[in-house]
Amino acid sequence: MSAIHEMAARLRIRPLAGMLPLQRSQIPSEIIAGFTLAALAIPEVMGYANIAGMPVITGLYTLLIPAALFALLGSSRHLVVGADSATAAILASGLAGMAAIGSAEYVALAGLLALIVGLMLFAASAIGLGFMADFLSRTVLVGFLTGVGIQVALRAVSDLFGFHAPHRGTIMMLWLDVERSFNINTPAVLLAVAVLAVIIGGHLLSKRLKRNIPGAMIAVIGAIVVSWALDLGKFMPLVGSIPMGLPSLGFPNVELSFALIWQLLPTALAMLIVILAQSAATARAYAARYHEKLQETQDLTALGAANLGAGLTGTFVVNGSPTKTEMVDSAGGRSQLSLLAAALVALVTLLFLTRPLSYLPQAVLSAVVFLIGLKLIDVRGMRDIYRRRRSEFWVALITAAVVVAFGVEQGIIFAILFSLVVHTRHGYRPKDLLLVRETSGRWRARSLDTNAQALPGLLIYRFGHSMYYANAERMKDEVLELAERAEPPLKWLCIDVSAVDDVDYTAAAALHEIHETLSARPVTLVFAQDVDDINTGSHRQLRERFGNAPFFDSLDEVLDHFGQDDKD
Repeated sequence: MSAIHEMAARLRIRPLAGMLPLQRSQIPSEIIAGFTLAALAIPEVMGYANIAGMPVITGLYTLLIPAALFALLGSSRHLVVGADSATAAILASGLAGMAAIGSAEYVALAGLLALIVGLMLFAASAIGLGFMADFLSRTVLVGFLTGVGIQVALRAVSDLFGFHAPHRGTIMMLWLDVERSFNINTPAVLLAVAVLAVIIGGHLLSKRLKRNIPGAMIAVIGAIVVSWALDLGKFMPLVGSIPMGLPSLGFPNVELSFALIWQLLPTALAMLIVILAQSAATARAYAARYHEKLQETQDLTALGAANLGAGLTGTFVVNGSPTKTEMVDSAGGRSQLSLLAAALVALVTLLFLTRPLSYLPQAVLSAVVFLIGLKLIDVRGMRDIYRRRRSEFWVALITAAVVVAFGVEQGIIFAILFSLVVHTRHGYRPKDLLLVRETSGRWRARSLDTNAQALPGLLIYRFGHSMYYANAERMKDEVLELAERAEPPLKWLCIDVSAVDDVDYTAAAALHEIHETLSARPVTLVFAQDVDDINTGSHRQLRERFGNAPFFDSLDEVLDHFGQDDKD
């Protein structure tokens, strides 16, 4: 037992942190919430398996060992881990052309991907890479998931009509659909419409009654009964034989090679970024809602363990799910006991109820997948971004367009790069200002084009960001231009670095060039910064590099010393 505790401490894990403390009075609510989750999630994970190109049964596997591992090892009391549409779509895109969809080789490659992602999550936890999630902005994430939703919904319609397009970009899929003659299976389409009506009706009724009604589960069970009674297999494709029992435990049956791992690495990296962003954002949101502490490092380790469990039990990558987390929260679940209860229902289903699932028409899964896609299309989020910040709306829209046009994997790479570009742009063009003191004694900001001087011959320039290679040249040009057009001519030019928390080598070189150019005029370069501020590190950096330049602890000191120097 001590060895287990020692290993847990080394991996920064406090087992059962997402479950304890647990009040006895809360246990019935947790179990009910878990059963509700299972009722709503079982049809959903079967749909996710369909999106991923995996056998339907593997969707149920994600609710078993992977979910239980996260429930036991995670720190979040609310995050529900299981199959997810975004990572399922990335999986389908990444394995396209490597193996036949749904084949034993395809399933083995999906398991290997889950193992790689699990190891990546362990590494991310060990070296503290959880911050990477912050680089995928909410704007880009809304656009990315909207693009995934459009692609998933269109592919579901394509599958429903019997086109079975390859898992590539949506444009390619639509082009192939147009080339083919329409051979629509009318009974399958009618059944799908009926399923959609039941699910949507259940959702509307849930809102009115303020109770969770498992419309998807009712629709699936109803479709299975009708299929068995009317022998619908004569008119449309069914899911077919599903193995009964637990998943087999073992390493995926693939011939490992460096070339294969290298080929899978971009897909694994795309999945890693989505897991980091989506899981962290969901866990943070619910921890904040209930004023709870969150150990993100432990959650990364738990997600790694969940994905290792997925890879070793014949299923695919799992992720923190916002929709499933909300299902449990709405049903009254407040700990990971709910997820364990859902895993128990999945276990019973695998042991005793797989035979009825074999009668499930594929059209029903297409209808479920179609609704999953529609839910991902975040119209409200896009509208809110458009209303609040027009420039970021175009970022979200372009991200969605890339996903739809070129594919999910390309979309996530684009989303990461676009987020970094947006971040760099903010630092490249900070809000730089001139500062003046009014007769009342209050300091006021003025735009650079006003050439406003704090006193005749004194100009105070505030730089609003860290000084680094991307903005150093722009800073130098601004300062020298201000000195050039100053009227009256400057005696002192003060750079207020209160907002500067770092100065890199390129920025230091630019400051030296400013210092030399101003000295030749002659203009004295001085710096101002509140040394009690959090940015004392940059204050020390500047002192080390410009020891001969005057430093002041406040702007008022700058005015006082300039006045004395002017009198002298």
